[in-house]
Amino acid sequence: MIITIDGPAGAGKSSVARELAARLGFRFLDTGAMYRTVALAVLRRQMDWHDMPAVVEVARAIRLDLDEQGVYLDGENVSDAIRATEVSEVVHFVADHPTVRELLVEQQRRIASAGNYVTEGRDQGTVAFPNADCKFYLTACPEERAERRWRELQARGDVISLEQVLRQQNERDHRDQSRTVGRLVAADDAWEVCTDGMTAEHVVHHLEQTVRERCKLGVASNACSSGSPGGASTSSSRE
Repeated sequence: MIITIDGPAGAGKSSVARELAARLGFRFLDTGAMYRTVALAVLRRQMDWHDMPAVVEVARAIRLDLDEQGVYLDGENVSDAIRATEVSEVVHFVADHPTVRELLVEQQRRIASAGNYVTEGRDQGTVAFPNADCKFYLTACPEERAERRWRELQARGDVISLEQVLRQQNERDHRDQSRTVGRLVAADDAWEVCTDGMTAEHVVHHLEQTVRERCKLGVASNACSSGSPGGASTSSSRE
């Protein structure tokens, strides 16, 4: 069974997807980490970002592994390194390239074919797993998403202003929504969840209930395609 969670940066996808997977007994696939790992590999090689054939070769050559402990680049755990600001600033060069996306989407499908997965990213329900059993699209207002990201960076010791985080986020949103491949958009059959003012616990609880009640956990069906997907929001209800 495949459950996809898409949405913009700062919507809380990673933490929610990881916890949802744990509660369901599924594995978690952080696809954004895969693009960041390729970007980190290119940065370390001090390559020209406009030399895209060379960037593609890096994507082909590196060994990229993921497990419950983290993300690995050629055997090195880079879970923290890929979250650095300098990686965030250049990851779009990787994410926007059709060949790199094709390579990583192929790897995502290969990984997820091994069992039950909760995957999160930008194009999981639309491109990577269009036939997923259950799809979610998480979002939040730009200001709240930026503040979440800013708090994460502050906790890591990164010195950056909230205004700068918001500006970078808005630029990223524009790129993600306008790219020609893997564009950020909610799948037609995805359940949209606005996380404004919600705790991660509440979001996970809502998604878990949806999976168990509407997606019929344990039954290979597309139950989430029925009903009224695309319009669901938990921002005004508390369970």
